[in-house]
Amino acid sequence: MAGKLGQGLQGVIAAIATAVDERGEPDCARSIALARFLLANGCDGLNVLGTTGEATSFSLDQRRRVMTAYAESDLPLTRMMVGTGAAALADAIALTRHAAELGFAGALVLPPFYYKGVPDEGLVAVIETILSATAARPIPLYLYHFPAQSGLPWHVALVRRLVRSFGDRIAGLKDSSGDMAYAREAAAIDPSFRVFPSAEAALPQARSGPFAGCISATANLNSDLCARAYRSGDSAALAEAVAIRKLFDGKPLVPGIKALLAHIHGDAQWARVQPPLFGYPAADRAAAIAGYDTVRAKRVA
Repeated sequence: MAGKLGQGLQGVIAAIATAVDERGEPDCARSIALARFLLANGCDGLNVLGTTGEATSFSLDQRRRVMTAYAESDLPLTRMMVGTGAAALADAIALTRHAAELGFAGALVLPPFYYKGVPDEGLVAVIETILSATAARPIPLYLYHFPAQSGLPWHVALVRRLVRSFGDRIAGLKDSSGDMAYAREAAAIDPSFRVFPSAEAALPQARSGPFAGCISATANLNSDLCARAYRSGDSAALAEAVAIRKLFDGKPLVPGIKALLAHIHGDAQWARVQPPLFGYPAADRAAAIAGYDTVRAKRVA
């Protein structure tokens, strides 16, 4: 059964973007400045190097450098999970070990995503190998369920098997599928198993229901609203947070998030993404800025 390991992570967690410089390298200084801003403006924690952080577009060395830069800042790693999933098991082990050595509160693990239709035994072997390789520093693992991107689900029966086999090392799950029935079923596996849907709309259920919080890309933009919704049940703030998320419906999310970060922080460098992603089209950028400013103007009024 899941236990106490890694249970410091809860509430509003931003899937924080990673700044990219003109050479295509991660811009650690800008990224850490954003992390500091988000933690000071409503976020209970951060998910570093997830999908919004473009982790799989960076090399192993680049990902290690980002992780090390966070560790060398004065930011609280006890409030952060970091993405360590990779297509190659050796890379996932290396990243998870690095996360453990640096002191991150958890490692967020995608299934190895190249081969599709693999048996459960193959995925169990991956997790068992990562756990064995990090036994000396037992960092909690959070499963990353995003089948639309990875092509492989952490289906509920498999998650239950992992929790029963490996106990509190399997601390929780981030669900980016948008399937709330799946999220609720996963959360019911064990009272200590911490499930984080990816949308702000789940925050009311996180206040008193089955979820530990939410891990959201758009919390880069609306962390203060999410915090009001989560901490005090502010329904108007929740509606505004959801309205900001809806600005990206049907559009590329990560370039859109970064385009709005450039607007919010008055820093055009934030709009840069790592290939194969591409910058947000000008018309979409203008529409997102107008929509965002309208939502914010309502709160000021």
